[in-house]
Amino acid sequence: MDNPAQAAALAVFDAINTGELAGLDDLVTADFVDHGSPFPLPPGPAGYRQILSFVHRVLRIRYTVEDVFSTDDRVVLRATAAGVGVEAVHGPGTAGKPYRMTTAHIYRTEGPRLAEHWGVRDELGARIQLGVIPAPAPAAFADA
Repeated sequence: MDNPAQAAALAVFDAINTGELAGLDDLVTADFVDHGSPFPLPPGPAGYRQILSFVHRVLRIRYTVEDVFSTDDRVVLRATAAGVGVEAVHGPGTAGKPYRMTTAHIYRTEGPRLAEHWGVRDELGARIQLGVIPAPAPAAFADA
């Protein structure tokens, strides 16, 4: 692969899957911002390490990267996340239940490093799988 920023983005997903997050210092800028975090983070590798630790250890998400492409200053990945329900996050009765959700990740890059991240996740579909929200009845779409 001849795009170092694309390699950095793929390395982030490997780090999430393995839980080996020490290498983030070499992958993201000192002022990196994750715009998709559900809680405030300090900028840079330390902040990104916090959210990715939560994703790996608490949500136990593991990603399969489906597609990746890049431009001069962006890397975009489409990935499938496989996780396990956590009652404090997903609601009562979800503990230990597996779910899968489609995700898209956009990184702004500065040279070979990642500078910003935006994530889009099918959390509605995940909550339907976990039984928190009922699936819409097919009849609801009959008049659509």
